[in-house]
This record gives sequence, structure tokens and C-alpha cells, in this order.
Amino acid sequence: MTNQDPSLSFLDHSDPLFLHPADHPGLLLVSKPFNGSNFGSWKKSMSIALSAKNKLIFISSNSQPSVTDLKFPQWKRCNDMVTSWILNVLSQDIAESVLYSDSAYDIWKELENRYGQANGAKLFQLEKDIRLSGQGTNDIAGYFTKLKKNWDELNTLSSLPICSCGAAQACKNLMKTNVLFNFLWVSTVITITLEVISS
Repeated sequence: MTNQDPSLSFLDHSDPLFLHPADHPGLLLVSKPFNGSNFGSWKKSMSIALSAKNKLIFISSNSQPSVTDLKFPQWKRCNDMVTSWILNVLSQDIAESVLYSDSAYDIWKELENRYGQANGAKLFQLEKDIRLSGQGTNDIAGYFTKLKKNWDELNTLSSLPICSCGAAQACKNLMKTNVLFNFLWVSTVITITLEVISS
């Protein structure tokens, strides 16, 4: 029989090592599996779900204790649970490509390195979609929602470095202003076009 840390028998539900009785390896945390596209929105959904489960630490840092640490068996259980949850919402070929990773953190980093890196083609496509998108049959709220999705994905792919001097926040504010101006500009062009057509 292995020695157990007595404190593990009474884990507080707010402890990341706590597993709720309803937690099981077959749980689907997000509704759509990741198939290689829209990594930004999948990552955001998974992060929200793991945060709700209080398991973000398993993907945000390499929190593995030493194998001699009394908490290691419980950490291993939780890590295996989080690994199962991630694998459950990956397409089969992607899941097979990361299956033999040592931890949920390693899987997460592998997915970020493979799919989360901004590439020029994707950035160009998003910029093009934003600049050439039309309102079509959408009302103004629907049109703005469509544009905002593209803006959010663009911001995720071209994120600013973290700094303490305030420059990153100033850049974010400038980006928000540019988004507003872009939206107003497209709306103005549409209005002028409709007026010319109707006259």
C-alpha cells in the first residue's frame, strides 16, 4: 500500500487536484471537435471550459510534481483526465498525432505550436474578409457580429507582447479605434452606394 498524503483525502473543491464525482474521461467540454481550422476559437472555448473545471493550470504551466511527491498520484490522475478531455475534442488524426505526449501541457503546447502560430496567408485572408465583406441581407447588428468574429480572430493571431510600460494597452486601444473606423467606413460606403442606386 502506498503512502498517501492525508491532506489529499480532504481536497477542497477549489484545489486544481480535486476531481468532481461527475468528471470522467469521456466528457466532451466543447461541442465541436478541432479539425485543424479555427484554432483560435477552439482554444478560447477549451480554455473557458477548463477554467470552469478549475484545471487551467494543467495547460498553462508544467505543474508536474516530482514522482516522489505525495501529491504525484493525484496530479497524474488529474493530468490524465485533462488529457482525455482534450483528446475527446480533437479530430481523430490530430488526436493520434499527440496521443503519446507526456502531459496535457505538452499536448497543449504542441497544438499551439502547430496551429496557433500566425501565418501570413491566414492574416491576409482575415484582412481581406474584413475589408471586402458586405452587409448583404444582414441587418446592421448581424453584419457587425460577422465582422467582429473576424476582428477577434485577427487579434488572437496577431497578439501583442506583454509589457509593463503601458505600450501594449495603448496599441490595443488604437486597434479598437481602427476597428470602429473600419466598420463606420464600410457602413458609410454601403449607405452612399445604396443612395446612388436608388436615385
